[in-house]
Amino acid sequence: MGLPLILQRCATWEACLVSRLFMVETQAAPVVAAGRSDGRQPDQLRTVRFQNHIAPYATGSTLIEWGLTRVICGVTVEETVPRWMKEQSVMGGWLTAEYSMLPYSTLTRKQRDSTKGRIDGRSQEIQRLIGRAMRSSINLEKLGPRTIWVDCDVLQADGGTRTAAITGAYVALSLAIARMISEGKLTQSPMLDGVAAVSVGVVNGKALLDLCYVEDNAAEVDMNLVMNAAGQFIELQGTGEEATFTGEQLDELLALGKKGIGELLAAQQEALKA
Repeated sequence: MGLPLILQRCATWEACLVSRLFMVETQAAPVVAAGRSDGRQPDQLRTVRFQNHIAPYATGSTLIEWGLTRVICGVTVEETVPRWMKEQSVMGGWLTAEYSMLPYSTLTRKQRDSTKGRIDGRSQEIQRLIGRAMRSSINLEKLGPRTIWVDCDVLQADGGTRTAAITGAYVALSLAIARMISEGKLTQSPMLDGVAAVSVGVVNGKALLDLCYVEDNAAEVDMNLVMNAAGQFIELQGTGEEATFTGEQLDELLALGKKGIGELLAAQQEALKA
């Protein structure tokens, strides 16, 4: 199992990656900046770590730790396609996703969907988002007649669980494809551009990158960006929370989000080298 990776700020304000062991010995106390609950700068991501191969029975898996948010992303493969693809003679394969928050992932116990007999609306929305994001990162025709399942389970939630799930899912999917190639199940990689996601928002009139729970709860504007390594948008989810926002604020939020996505894409690539 490779060492988990940590994304932190360098002296040059560019993303750098170091091992957790190095951080244990050298990490200094954070500099407190007014206006953010955890002392970050407005354009600063929370610490991001990847721990690959966390689920040995999965074809590919990673644990993404993003601040205090922790999500296990696991990929499994079935050598068949959904019935609708067979009926419609659709070539290639399929990718779908499931998302859940474990009962102990929040301050108060979250009831399991299985006990309610249905998936709640939020979970359904998020797993569809994860599926769309991951399908944009892979050539389904090159995948062949098989189905990829991406399961994202939230162990601990402190804001940004959907963005963490998408960012971690891409790493788990890449690991799964690499394993399939090594086992001779694929002759070439169907992977396209990398995909990552991040939240931005306006809190107390200030545009911020990567909202933790406290900030998300207080945000006047909340937005999630999903982008690929080509700089293209996959999805934008932006809402004024009992507020409105201007075009200038939107431009500022998009600029912050693009910056964060670039750092996350670099972190993913380093994680896949480990």
